[in-house]
Amino acid sequence: MRINPGQEAQPLPGSDRTSNQSPAGNDNRAAVGSALGEDQAQLSGGHAQVQALAAQVAQFPEVRQEKVSALRQVVLDGSYQRSSTQVAGALFEHMVVMPAA
Repeated sequence: MRINPGQEAQPLPGSDRTSNQSPAGNDNRAAVGSALGEDQAQLSGGHAQVQALAAQVAQFPEVRQEKVSALRQVVLDGSYQRSSTQVAGALFEHMVVMPAA
């Protein structure tokens, strides 16, 4: 293949674009593309809400160290006595009954 620098660019087969058409003339192509069923995406404003919630979560400590330390001490002492009913009730209350903050 030889490239001739003096020769004008040739249009691609199947392309209706001419060499003197500006890129701003693509508005009609976008309208036609939408009519032909091309994929489209619309983003909602929900991303701002997600970012605000992420910022709130980041403020909470990942581990409540004072509770972990107290529980660890009680378990090591051998004085931790809870029935399976108490554990299940506490889990249920924490996960379902208490509303998320």
